[in-house]
Amino acid sequence: MNYQFYTADVFTDQIFGGNQLAVFPEAEGLTSTQMQLIAKEFNYSETVFVLPPQTPQGTRRLRIFTPGAELPFAGHPTVGTAYILATIGNISITDEITTLIFEEGVGLVPVKIRTQNGKPVYTELTAAQLPEFGDEPPSIPELAAMLSLDRNDLMDGKYSPQAVSCGVPFLFIPIHNREILARVNLNKDRWKQLLSGYWANSIYVFCFDPELDGSDVRSRMFAPALGVEEDPATGSAATALGGYLGSRDPLSEGTLHWRIEQGFEMGRPSLLQVETDKKGGNITQIRVGGASVLVSQGMMNIPI
Repeated sequence: MNYQFYTADVFTDQIFGGNQLAVFPEAEGLTSTQMQLIAKEFNYSETVFVLPPQTPQGTRRLRIFTPGAELPFAGHPTVGTAYILATIGNISITDEITTLIFEEGVGLVPVKIRTQNGKPVYTELTAAQLPEFGDEPPSIPELAAMLSLDRNDLMDGKYSPQAVSCGVPFLFIPIHNREILARVNLNKDRWKQLLSGYWANSIYVFCFDPELDGSDVRSRMFAPALGVEEDPATGSAATALGGYLGSRDPLSEGTLHWRIEQGFEMGRPSLLQVETDKKGGNITQIRVGGASVLVSQGMMNIPI
């Protein structure tokens, strides 16, 4: 049977930048095994299969697969799928801002689509889960060796390594500058020894030394357990970063904002906008958004 698919570059306004995404807008009839094989065939960070909703609130149900596993939540697939469905007319856009509700493994994920002249230009998700913080990670010297860095390349104190999840856990490792970030080389043997059994085995390395005016953070993300050597734009990690940074910021009431650069070292520059709302010193909401570009469309013949 033939299934139509679309691809997009997400968290960029330029083709061949951002994070690649494949979306099957009408995926009914595909089995979980077939979905995993299709994701492996594309070999993108994620492939999304869109299904009818199962709740009264839901607009669509999403199943999200890396080449190696299904995920309960992922950022660039969520905002990218909203962009593609709006662009191809699979969902109706009636106002300047349209809100969808995607059913994902983590729960109901609201996504806002902003349009200009009837076309989507920006999509933004609201995290379904507030930040959850993990146990103490391995020591800084151990993490530095895993990244092929010196111990003094990593920050500590206020910005010590910490595991955070807003649906998918990541280990956040702050370093001092982007020159160090460019030198990161994940030692997979050490990674396996240190993190294969840890709550957060996907690694998000970042610094407060961006390249572009208007940016705040530069980052790289590695997820060997999910079959992702390095990811050019990771919305679920950016969401959790909003928890990591928001919990450390002294602001008690209001909204914090960061623009994140990712994928530059891979030649796929991406820009992610993150907002964290706080009330009474507590984080109450996290949003992540960005632009997307439609790249291609085609048909895949799947044996039944």
